[in-house]
Amino acid sequence: MEVESRYVAVKHHVEGFPCEDDFEVKKTRLRWTPESGERIAAYGAGEVVASACEEYEAGDIVAGVLGWEDYTLFSPSPAVLMSKLSTSNDLPLSHHLSALGTSGMTAYGGLYEVCRPERGEKVFVSAASGSVGSLVGQFAKLAGCYVVGCAGTNAKVDLLKNKLGFDEAFNYKEEPDMKSALKRYFPDGIDIYFDNVGGETLEAALASMNTYGRVALCGVISEYTDPGRRATPDLLEVIYKRIIIRGFFAWDFMTRFGEFTGIIGDWIRQGKVQVIEDVSDGMESVPSAFTALFHGNNIGKKLVKL
Repeated sequence: MEVESRYVAVKHHVEGFPCEDDFEVKKTRLRWTPESGERIAAYGAGEVVASACEEYEAGDIVAGVLGWEDYTLFSPSPAVLMSKLSTSNDLPLSHHLSALGTSGMTAYGGLYEVCRPERGEKVFVSAASGSVGSLVGQFAKLAGCYVVGCAGTNAKVDLLKNKLGFDEAFNYKEEPDMKSALKRYFPDGIDIYFDNVGGETLEAALASMNTYGRVALCGVISEYTDPGRRATPDLLEVIYKRIIIRGFFAWDFMTRFGEFTGIIGDWIRQGKVQVIEDVSDGMESVPSAFTALFHGNNIGKKLVKL
């Protein structure tokens, strides 16, 4: 079968903040194999339209690593992240890309496996209205913790407090001194910091950490687009307070994917966890959707529906 397929490609190496002009939508025939690296891969969901193997049949719904394109060719193997989704699942397909996908894995694994919260502990979440942070805060509340998040607009702050159940939230853009802000919101110190941004926020959080505090290094969005800006934490704080800092990936918990998503799915069904998704439509919207992530324009998981 030969099918015309559109896909998103990067025009050139991107320096600093990406913009829509750095990308282009191309067309090709599905049988043609492009040069390595032209296509961009991401976690996605789709329907099998044709199959030459026993494991998948036309009509199967799958989730895994797919291209930013209309059609993706893949050969099943242990090295290919791909799984069939149950057709009887009562949750929206989009949830398998957010709370039941890599975002949920990152949030659950980072909080429960890396930070190991205990009831009554105080948790700070940066980029708290994002795909991971919005889940971390809710999971921490279910663990009996006091939770404060920061975000970049007052509308996001309102979402955190009034829909997602954070105890407190603040707009970091309105805080000239992050260290003072955290001292104000955590007068008794921070036990757990779930870091999605790096930079000065990490530095400030470490200054407010309690003895034996834990830090989950999930992302450093403030440093992705500025190679000259790196967090410079006070290592004496880390030593004297015996702070544990651990970086991790969602893939670290792949063997427990079913366990994690089973728990999260039950929480969603019971109304204990709200799933926030920001959906754009069409292949042409992929570049703008992607670049929006670097400007903090998304709320929850950014998705594109083709």
